[in-house]
Amino acid sequence: MTVRARFLAPDGTPLSGAIIIRAPAQLTFPAADVILGGPVSAQLDAQGAVEVTLPATDSPDMDPSGWAYVVTEQLSGIPIGRSYNIVLPKALPEVDLADIAPTDPSKPNYVGVPGPKGDTGATGAPGARIYSGATAPAAGLGVDGDLYVRYETSTVLGVTSTTVSTWQRTAGAWAQLGGDVRGAAWYVNTTSTPSTGTRPGDMLLRTDTGDLWQRGASGWGSAVGNLRGPKGDTGATGQTGATGPGGVVQSVNGKSAAAVTLTAADVGALATSAAGVPSGVATLGADGKVPAAQLPAAGGGAVDSVNSKTGAVVLTAADVGALDQAAADARYAQTSAAVLLAGTQTISGGKTFSSIPSTTASPTTANHITRKLYVDGLGGGEWLPSDHGLLTWAFDPALGQSTALYPGSGPIRVTAVILRVPVTVTRIVWFATGYAGGLTTGSWAAIYDSAGTRVAATGDMSTATYEPAEVHTAGGATISSPLTASYAAPAGVYYVASRWQYNTGTGDGPMLLAAESGAGAPPNVFGQSPVKRFGVYTAGAAAAPATINVGAMENGANRIWTALA
Repeated sequence: MTVRARFLAPDGTPLSGAIIIRAPAQLTFPAADVILGGPVSAQLDAQGAVEVTLPATDSPDMDPSGWAYVVTEQLSGIPIGRSYNIVLPKALPEVDLADIAPTDPSKPNYVGVPGPKGDTGATGAPGARIYSGATAPAAGLGVDGDLYVRYETSTVLGVTSTTVSTWQRTAGAWAQLGGDVRGAAWYVNTTSTPSTGTRPGDMLLRTDTGDLWQRGASGWGSAVGNLRGPKGDTGATGQTGATGPGGVVQSVNGKSAAAVTLTAADVGALATSAAGVPSGVATLGADGKVPAAQLPAAGGGAVDSVNSKTGAVVLTAADVGALDQAAADARYAQTSAAVLLAGTQTISGGKTFSSIPSTTASPTTANHITRKLYVDGLGGGEWLPSDHGLLTWAFDPALGQSTALYPGSGPIRVTAVILRVPVTVTRIVWFATGYAGGLTTGSWAAIYDSAGTRVAATGDMSTATYEPAEVHTAGGATISSPLTASYAAPAGVYYVASRWQYNTGTGDGPMLLAAESGAGAPPNVFGQSPVKRFGVYTAGAAAAPATINVGAMENGANRIWTALA
């Protein structure tokens, strides 16, 4: 039982002192093998309040029974404190002395005992109800005062409308309140429309005639208008267009017949010679020249003029209806220069290439195109993550210390990695010198961007899908956990966080490859960059948080090797 009280002076100042609560004798609880005795002194706090927990006076199996507590108030400024009895039945688990203590000195000591349960009150009259349906209310439904809402839905010509009407039962009968509630509907059809399912005010458009109809109380009636306006004025005569193709051929070279036959002369060709030489073929004479008889008729010799010009003819652009260079430049303005095959040239603006430009020379300045062969050569004899099928890593794993480290059960371990180019990440990778399984719920790994926002995560690593593989081989092995979804990562710095939950007593956790971690808090920030390459959050989290406070990361030891794949 909890007993509370608060004592204040008339001006609201908290009183000090104590209340003494005594049981009449020692209390024995045989079932619990406990004997309670002595007074309970509860001191008032700075607000004049007090709270104390006591056994109920009707606790079962308590000896003696049928007794009451004696409460004595010892308050500063009140020379003679009150003393009164209280009963604390278990049916009332919380009691405030202000509710049960006597205030009139002439009244006898008060004993708080729950009163008997009162009689059940009379059943009240039922309230009004609201019914609904698609048809009118049945005559025997409900009582006076009840309401009924009717929802009548109909579909006409693909248009679905709902009509709402309200009814109230009065003097044993249902009566509709007001009219139907529904907006007017538009219908489109090529013939007349039945009135069934429509309502007064609905509109109908006849697409075959353009007539407009409005539904009245008894049906559609007659058309109320037409969308087609009066015939417009005749437009102005347009310009004469170019001459179109001719009709049926009437004549060929002045000849008109059902079957026209043209001779060589009709088309200016050479006729077959008397010697039987075909038209247009000359046979050289003994002198090596074409005989005069085989030469074309007058007018078929050398060109007399070109565009009315004779002599050594030189034609200009205007002579043949072409544009000179100035006119062509004015009409077809060139917005950019053509790419030169040789020589120096400056090309501005963004360009998209159908194939990647290549170069045969190594770069000599910062803005030169770089060959892959040149970039690969910069690595020298050093091993790169790509040489091991990885996207990036914290450091060359061959530089890790021989003795692996447990990550600890509970804290969040963080390792920073860097991506030089955009890549798609699917797994988080570690190296374990030994791991017998046994991760528990609350184990996870996640990737955060440089601002500390989570961008990808694994599932619960205590489950079969996400738990890293066990390692029992000499020298250890690479282990990993897949992301719940692949992540298209832009280039930049990322923090890989992991939390491992396991039984530390039996060493169920993995022993992970790490860099030299001998100092309790080795320096993990290098150079002018504020990036902390290794860190820890000692307060773990049951699941990967949406964000981490990068600035609050502790500079702990355990520089765990981590990679992305």
